[in-house]
Amino acid sequence: MQQDPAPLSRHLRVHRHRDHLVLEFLGEIDIAAAVEIAPYLDRVTTHADARIVIDLRSVEFFDCSGLRLLYRARSRVLDHGGQLHLVCTHPLTLRVLKITGLSRLLPPHPTPDAALGQPEATSGTL
Repeated sequence: MQQDPAPLSRHLRVHRHRDHLVLEFLGEIDIAAAVEIAPYLDRVTTHADARIVIDLRSVEFFDCSGLRLLYRARSRVLDHGGQLHLVCTHPLTLRVLKITGLSRLLPPHPTPDAALGQPEATSGTL
């Protein structure tokens, strides 16, 4: 997979880990952050067989805009035969994922290595 250049954003850092593209969300993931992150996320999730990890460990605030980013990324990756893994350790973000049911579709893991040791996200509905 050819990697698109990473955007200049204070809400997103991009790097590679074990043949996966890691999108590390940073700071407050609200509507303003989502507007910055979404175009890049849309580009990388349309690649056939994309292997992506979304890392939320550096997120301080996460609202419904962030949930929409995750759900959209999951749908797009699965539609193109790829893999999407989630890393999250923040108790409040984990709670939001659980309450909304997204944690059933995109199980959170404590580290990228732990995420990559598990099966990828499965198809299904909330």
